[in-house]
This record gives sequence, C-alpha cells and structure tokens, in this order.
Amino acid sequence: MKRRIFITTAIAALLGLSALPAAAQTYPTKPIRLIIPFAPGGVTDMVSRIVAQGLSAELGQPVVAENRAGASGIPGADVAANADPDGYTIMMGNISTLAINAAVFAKLPYDPQKSFDAVSMVAQQPLVLAVNPEVPANTLQELVQLARNKPDTLNYGTAGASLELATASFNQAADVQMTHVPYKGSGPAITDLIAGHIQVMFDPFSSLYPFIKDKRVRGLAITSAQRSALAPELPTLAELGFPNVEVTSWQGIVAPAGTPPDVIARLNQAINTVLASPAIKEQLLARGVEASPSTPQELADFARQEMLRWKDVAQKAGIKPE
Repeated sequence: MKRRIFITTAIAALLGLSALPAAAQTYPTKPIRLIIPFAPGGVTDMVSRIVAQGLSAELGQPVVAENRAGASGIPGADVAANADPDGYTIMMGNISTLAINAAVFAKLPYDPQKSFDAVSMVAQQPLVLAVNPEVPANTLQELVQLARNKPDTLNYGTAGASLELATASFNQAADVQMTHVPYKGSGPAITDLIAGHIQVMFDPFSSLYPFIKDKRVRGLAITSAQRSALAPELPTLAELGFPNVEVTSWQGIVAPAGTPPDVIARLNQAINTVLASPAIKEQLLARGVEASPSTPQELADFARQEMLRWKDVAQKAGIKPE
C-alpha cells in the first residue's frame, strides 16, 4: 500500500497571505499551545519541537510545546479535543492518537475523526525490524523460517499499540507466531533486545537504527516503500516478498473541531512553509524522518484510511478493543 500519497500542494503558501481572509491575516495575536500527547524524548516530541521552532518564526508568535503524556496519548488528545476551537491550541497527532487507538480501545474520551479538524501532515518515518545478534537469523527469510519451525518461541517487544499492530501485520503476512512482550517505552524494549530478553523488535528508524549501526542489534529490513538513503544496506519488506506490510510512523497537526476555516488555512500555510525550509528538512532527515506536508483534506483522508486499516489488522490478529 502506497504511503507516499502526499504530493505537497501548499496552495495557500503559493498564493500568500493576501489570499486569506482578514481574520486569518491578523491571526495569531498571542502564543499558541502545541500539545504533544507523549513524553519528552520520543519521535513525536522530537518532530514537534523542531516544527514548533519553525512555526514560531513563521507566525510571529511563540508556539509553546506542551507534553501531556500517558496512556497511548489519550489524555493529551482529550485535552486538545476539548480546548477552545480558536486556533490557540493545536495538537501533534500521530498514528496512535488519530488511527490506532480507535482499533485497540473500546471507549475513547475523544473521537479521532469528529473531535478534530485536520490541519496538515507533518512527517513520516519507516520502522526497522531488528533481532538480537544471538538469534540464528542473518536475513528476514531465515527469521521467518525459524519462527515457523518454532512457533511462539521467539519473543517480540513493542512500545505501544501502533508497534504491536505493525508486528501483527507482519506476523499475518509471514504466517508466523511469536510471543508478544509489551513495554512502556522504546528505551526499555531496546535494552532488552540488546540483552537478549526479547529476540525481535519493530521500532521507528530514529530510535532503533543507531543500535543497528553500532552492531548491538542486527537489522533485517525496513518498512518503507523504498530503501532509506540513511541505511541503504537495509532491504525493504516489499523487496523480501511482503509488499503489503509497508508501515510508517507518522505525525500530523490537528485542531479542535470547529476551528475557523480561515485559521486552519493560515496554520496549513505556515506548516507547509516551515516544512519546505531546507534547514527544517535537514534536521528531520538527520533523524531519519521525512517532512511530509499536505492539505487538510489529505491528512483527514489518510488518517481515516489508517484507522480502517489498523482496525482490520487488529481484528484479524484477534486483538479485541479493551
């Protein structure tokens, strides 16, 4: 499934502020709060702070990053959903808050589709599949064969529902069974992968690849459509016979439902301008993240498709919403 569906139109950016209504031309007149529904140090936090700095300069007002961590991003998303829809509270949503939570939680205090107005896609990055060096598998094919020969003897770690479902998607495609070990964060999971307490792990490129580069774990594949320029030695899952397991970890900015359309347009224009900056692109790419600006409708459509996709994966994997 093609993930690189975002062809940056940035019409508002091309037309300039003169094309926006007067209200949007005066917005913003005070600081903007950017809610990050995850802890400091993670991928979403890193992307948010890079983009917030650029938006502050572009909008002429401070964009203040505020972490509201916990429970797969649910508390932070709830705060954002219930904020005044005036453009002064926005949220850096991601694959979990805007798609996967709906597949794994029976009740959410917010609706991923109805509680927010999409503003713009921001960034995407692939996942990497790695194993402990002691695992007798130097290639993905050898890992699949090992898992098929010894069902449920390999342990795989995940830090969150999105990575659990990504691994479930691979397990379905490869027709293998491995034992799931959940973690509260990527750090502890990677530590256990290095120590051999778990044998297999999918995690975002920026988190896991440094340990592959240092040969502390063995990288087997990447989940993007094409090989990464930062890790050209890693084959894609599609190359290795799994074309339907293309997965990206992604972030997109949303605002509370009911935010004025002209304010959404102004924010979208600003985000597109920031993400077109060579300096911002370089900062993101250095961390394995690709700037992926979009129109509001493109983000809304993509998030809806992702939610439906992961609901299907969860159902096939027997993961019942709790």
